[in-house]
Amino acid sequence: MKTLITSLALFGMLAAFGCTQSETTTETSSSSPESSETPVDSTLVISEEPEGAQDVIAIRESAKDGDDVVITGRIGGSSNPWIDGRLAFSIVDGSLKACSDIPGDGCETPWDYCCETDKLPGATALVKIVDADGKLLSGDPKNALNVKELSRVVVKGKAQRDDSGNLTVVADSVYVKE
Repeated sequence: MKTLITSLALFGMLAAFGCTQSETTTETSSSSPESSETPVDSTLVISEEPEGAQDVIAIRESAKDGDDVVITGRIGGSSNPWIDGRLAFSIVDGSLKACSDIPGDGCETPWDYCCETDKLPGATALVKIVDADGKLLSGDPKNALNVKELSRVVVKGKAQRDDSGNLTVVADSVYVKE
């Protein structure tokens, strides 16, 4: 009986190791150069900061559907501000404090702005990076734009409003501040 229990425990450890190994392989292969990401046009990531950028709240209050906008904010607003497989992410107005901006706050995901959740609905915008035909590009914005959560960006594009007043910026260029 003791041998059977030892064998079952050994089998369980090997099975767990096998699952971990295949998950690691899958993650590695999905970020390989052979992935099906749409190449980012070199004109999308610009090296000079556009003039006239306004914070998210100001653009949300003033921009109408189809207006040209230059908007600035920090990537965040939720624990996962990225749209999986697409060059799209949410940004938050610079007036809001991420948890990492609050001395002594040890939040593991400061970009979710959990200390400012009551202010988030009026202080966020979705950024969608599109090609010349207006098609949302696929890929990983973290790699394509060299950004991460809480990166400050300036985005040029067109405002798109939905019936609820939510703001999406259909981007034609992105400047990464930090």
